[in-house]
Amino acid sequence: MDNKRLTLNTMLKQLIATPSMSSVSPEFDTSNRAVIDLLANWLADAGFQVEVTALPSQPDKANLLASYGEVNEDSQGLMFAGHTDTVPYDQHSWHHDPFQLTERDGRLYGLGTSDMKSYFALALEAIRQFDAKQLKQPLFILATADEESSMDGALHLVEQGCPNVRYAVIGEPTGLKPVNAHKGIMMESIRLMGRSGHSSNPALGVNALEAMQLVIADLLLWRDQLQAKYKDGRFNVPVPTLNLGYIQGGDNPNRICEQCELHFDLRALPGMDLNELRVEIRDRLHTLFKHSAIRWQMLSLIQGTAAMHTDAESEIVKAAEQHCHHQAHAVAFCTEGPYLNELGIETIILGPGDIDQAHQPDEYLSLDRIKPTVELLSGLIHKFCL
Repeated sequence: MDNKRLTLNTMLKQLIATPSMSSVSPEFDTSNRAVIDLLANWLADAGFQVEVTALPSQPDKANLLASYGEVNEDSQGLMFAGHTDTVPYDQHSWHHDPFQLTERDGRLYGLGTSDMKSYFALALEAIRQFDAKQLKQPLFILATADEESSMDGALHLVEQGCPNVRYAVIGEPTGLKPVNAHKGIMMESIRLMGRSGHSSNPALGVNALEAMQLVIADLLLWRDQLQAKYKDGRFNVPVPTLNLGYIQGGDNPNRICEQCELHFDLRALPGMDLNELRVEIRDRLHTLFKHSAIRWQMLSLIQGTAAMHTDAESEIVKAAEQHCHHQAHAVAFCTEGPYLNELGIETIILGPGDIDQAHQPDEYLSLDRIKPTVELLSGLIHKFCL
């Protein structure tokens, strides 16, 4: 494929036409390899050195890391990063084909237009204005798997390492306004086991459903305590949140409930450690039931993603603010930013889509975002690589 003849519109069409949904539900989960192969071919034709790595936990999925320009042990390059997967979709709610790029009323419709396949095409459009020989520092493209579900792609990248990268721009939908902080997330399950029996005599059993109301009351009390202790005015919701999202227990009104399970999420502020929060929950459960016949289990539904914070004085933050004419801010949604920060990469979240479009029917990218995004990425290349 001759990359010079591959138009931006063609790249956008092919990315949107290639399904790559990830989900914790196997019936909706698909491979991302076709998208990775598209990107690998385009980047190789554009002069990149391309490495594709299958995920050990999911061999049908892969990350891509590509470099442009000379890379040596002293390199401190710039990386444009993003995830190749989308969420599943509700066919009945869409008025356009999710897998066909449709232009209408100044918008490009399609699954992944905003969150966030389009970013890869826009990044390549910006990069191919530059000859690799011009670059004093290398450019990198990172494309990951499973950001929308397990974060396995980012976790594998942390295991592998990502040397020679100093700065990163993750193209998640921020409306072209830079983000340097976001909340973390953990999702937990608490299961209580009692003893069943005939409801005519409560002494014949131990009711797990009744015991769960003690857990719920204690979690809500703990939420109040966390919100009194932690506040961060950069966020629209300046406190950590805890949401009770699912409960199931029992099987019949006349039987003492033997098992009950509760799922909840907690969105943590920067500075709150997820593992420490889990230890605190376990301690509270131990206190609640240490003299009870109730047995309990606590399981993490996902590994969890830490909160992100990149210092406001970082050069990538200041450069993004200058180019966007907007001060960096904080958001509630999670990204792969904390994993890149863990690798020592100063990271900003900055992309052309809008979070209001993410995970929505008739997802779209406004046409008026395309030129400013290409100009923005070109400006960052000038700043950090020339």
